[in-house]
Amino acid sequence: GAKGCRFGIDNPTGYLHQTPSSTPYKRPRSGRSSAAASPPATSIDRPSLHSANPDRVPAAAWKQITSLLPLPGSHCHKIHHSLSDFIHELIASFRRSSPGFAMGRSLLFSANISLKSSCHLPRCSLPSFNRSYQCVPFSFKGNSHNGFPRLPSIHAKPARNLSTTKAVLSELPYQSRYPKIGASSTGPIPLNQLIQVVETAAKTGAEVVMEAVNKPRNITYKGLTDLVTDTDKMSEAAILEVVNKNFGDHLILGEEGGVIGDSHSDYLWCIDPLDGTTNFAHGYPSFAVSVGVLFRGRPAAAAVVEFVGGPMAWNTRTFSATAGGGAFCNGQRIHASQTDTVERSLLVTGFGYEHDDAWSTNIELFKEFTDVSRGVRRLGAAAVDMCHVALGIVEAYWEYRLKPWDMAAGVLMVEEAGGTVTCMDGNKFCVFDRSVLVSNGVLHSKLLERIAPPTEKLISKGFDFSPWFKPENYHTDF
Repeated sequence: GAKGCRFGIDNPTGYLHQTPSSTPYKRPRSGRSSAAASPPATSIDRPSLHSANPDRVPAAAWKQITSLLPLPGSHCHKIHHSLSDFIHELIASFRRSSPGFAMGRSLLFSANISLKSSCHLPRCSLPSFNRSYQCVPFSFKGNSHNGFPRLPSIHAKPARNLSTTKAVLSELPYQSRYPKIGASSTGPIPLNQLIQVVETAAKTGAEVVMEAVNKPRNITYKGLTDLVTDTDKMSEAAILEVVNKNFGDHLILGEEGGVIGDSHSDYLWCIDPLDGTTNFAHGYPSFAVSVGVLFRGRPAAAAVVEFVGGPMAWNTRTFSATAGGGAFCNGQRIHASQTDTVERSLLVTGFGYEHDDAWSTNIELFKEFTDVSRGVRRLGAAAVDMCHVALGIVEAYWEYRLKPWDMAAGVLMVEEAGGTVTCMDGNKFCVFDRSVLVSNGVLHSKLLERIAPPTEKLISKGFDFSPWFKPENYHTDF
């Protein structure tokens, strides 16, 4: 390729990469001996060329391209060399009229000679060019990994740069990103409005995580092994911004920020800005952003953005649910599995940071279920584990000593996917309880036969399973 411009088989994306230069742009010499300098021939979409306005492109360039139209298909190679010269001449014209154009910008050369601007191209600098060639925003779609579905691309330029990753988040159009609902803190809010804000909040937090996922972590410790990163705090701040723009008088319980807002509100937002922080710190693909909303103590709406893939190939999938409205993954309805025997089930559990009697009891349960099932996994992110039960890829999940932000979103996913949720002793569950067993429903009684007795033994020994925390003055219906 020419100096300052690289184009050919070593550049499979089709971009013309331009390097900043203070010297005038020089067209390449005609000699092209390397294969990289001669990309494969391409066909021409003649209607699109005829419809272009010759007054809006350089005269010399238009003369070159219109001279190509009568040529038969056998002259494709000659056509392509002339087109390459045309592109160089076109870019040179832009650089002369707009000096900042080539500074880090790019053009996409497509097979039908339609020039598409990338999402970084400043439209205001080229108004005539945009109208003549019908430019549209271009965004890169990364390949799906491990069988996960490809997500739709962002409809407009995001607030944060996600270009360091192969995938981008599916989210609301920018102009409706913060849909101002303006509802009061008491009385029911239509669930279709509430879930819109919940999903937006979770995806906004996930943007922060996606931006940081391939970068070095600044890690601190809340305990001997309990990690917290700057990303946790930044993600929670981004989520709070969305919530406060829509429901400034709602009560919020965040893992990092604690209790914020009006404790007399009917609504309580339980936010885990980065569920599975240890996995995130190691680049292990089992972490998520979790946002669940309670109405008078009962789950009303939830969204979980799970990160899948791995280092340098991260992608996401979004789980969402509303009370009575079903559970969804990337917009498609999901259901728990129908496996009805423990022997054919795949199970998931988790272990807290405190190595006490509850931890030892769960180790024994882990061993027992490993012997009688197809296996027990320990992934390290409660919201992700419960979403996997709702998705039907595992049959059950249990854990002691969880917090409301760990469970508020996940339990609603399971219930709306047709599963069952109780405490580990079999009693009725609420988000403020300290143990949880979720299953596909058909297995629940069989699991309790093995889980409830050791849990009741812990209680008889004085282990406290009373609600861990409930904000003062927060009203519940139970």
